[in-house]
Amino acid sequence: MKKTLIFCLVVLLAITTGAYAKGFPKRDITNVVVWSAGGGTDTCNRIISAEMAKFLGVNVNVINKTGGVGGSVGMSFAYKRPADGYTLCGLSESCVTAGVQGGWSQKMDVWDYFIVGGSPDVISVTPDTPYKTLADLIEAAKKSPKGIKAAASAAGSIHHLNLLAVEEGSGAKFSFIPYKGSAPSQNAAMAGEISVVVTSLAEQQQLLRGGKLRPLAMLIPDAFDVEGLGTIPSAFKSYPNLSKYLPISQAIGFAVRADAPTDVKAELVAAFKKAIATDKLKTWAKENYYLLSGKTGAEARDEFNALESNFAWTLWELKAAKIDPASLGIPKP
Repeated sequence: MKKTLIFCLVVLLAITTGAYAKGFPKRDITNVVVWSAGGGTDTCNRIISAEMAKFLGVNVNVINKTGGVGGSVGMSFAYKRPADGYTLCGLSESCVTAGVQGGWSQKMDVWDYFIVGGSPDVISVTPDTPYKTLADLIEAAKKSPKGIKAAASAAGSIHHLNLLAVEEGSGAKFSFIPYKGSAPSQNAAMAGEISVVVTSLAEQQQLLRGGKLRPLAMLIPDAFDVEGLGTIPSAFKSYPNLSKYLPISQAIGFAVRADAPTDVKAELVAAFKKAIATDKLKTWAKENYYLLSGKTGAEARDEFNALESNFAWTLWELKAAKIDPASLGIPKP
């Protein structure tokens, strides 16, 4: 009886010790998405968070904290939480503009990033134009510099940077008309206000299928197969010089404070890598025309550093920034 009691106590102690010895995470995690519910960044974060939860053994609850500039309200909220890995920040490449817009007082290297991916940009025209190929459009733009109106969201946005890259790589010059977002840019094309639009394939897909826009080229090195449309060629094929400026891709995912414990970040990386390799993520990406990235650590930081430099200095040169990037220590691209 005594031996049995001692044995039970030993087993109980082992179980209890094991439970308390469990490392990160011991409780649910919160992912603070800086953009509104239902948007691309929100949807992406909800999917990756749900998949990661299966491997972490706790819930990853997604909430939205919008407002400010460049997602500054949500970023500030998440950054003020303890650096323990229990608060993530769901963000996108657009957040790198928060500093030069006056909503964020630090460089973006205070975060460690987990990049799920993004949808590549496509340059399209309205069906009433005579341009059947990218070469047709570029040659027409060269003959009439700034004579063709083009929209690509707001000045300094990723879509605007892609349009600028097309100009630099091809020698064409368009008359850029800024709008507040991708949807207004595309609506402007529908209304006949502009002839050319640069936004993501995910955003354009319904208009392309409905014949409202005609795709000319993908602004990535590879062609892209789109169900019901066939293959959209790469702009690089006709204009190899674009490789000096492109691709400038979306980087949607989440971040954790860079000063979080190393072992905590290791657990998050492991769960992220497993989650992004699941069939659910791959199917979602294919159906929504996303290219999965999976970058973490130094590789992800390098990508966001490059985006921050490119976006910040482009906005400053366009006189659309409030803060000099140099004052924030952001190097020129």
